[in-house]
Amino acid sequence: MKPAAMTDNSELKREIEALRQEIATFNGHRFIRVQNSWWLMILQALLRGMAVGLGTVVGASLLVSVLLYMLSQIDFLPIIGDWAAQIAQDIKASTGVDALGETSKGAAPADVAPTDTGPAD
Repeated sequence: MKPAAMTDNSELKREIEALRQEIATFNGHRFIRVQNSWWLMILQALLRGMAVGLGTVVGASLLVSVLLYMLSQIDFLPIIGDWAAQIAQDIKASTGVDALGETSKGAAPADVAPTDTGPAD
């Protein structure tokens, strides 16, 4: 009867050693190392939030510009077409850039101040 108990005991020791090795491997993974540090978790959350915010702004800008361009091309619905064309003209007038991103000829870039050509006193 004693040999069976000894076999179970040695098998139990092998299983415990295998579990220890698996836990050591698991704790070595990058995800677990990040979760063990508050500073790394905060940095990761901050970077994730910044990426989501930037993606939202860029995506919404592209979607609105494409939508406005498509609406400005509608001629068979005069109310919507005129409204979208007016919005496109307002954007072009305020920025010097049309809905397709092209600058109008003769329009100075928004960040360049006009030069004074008058006589200097």
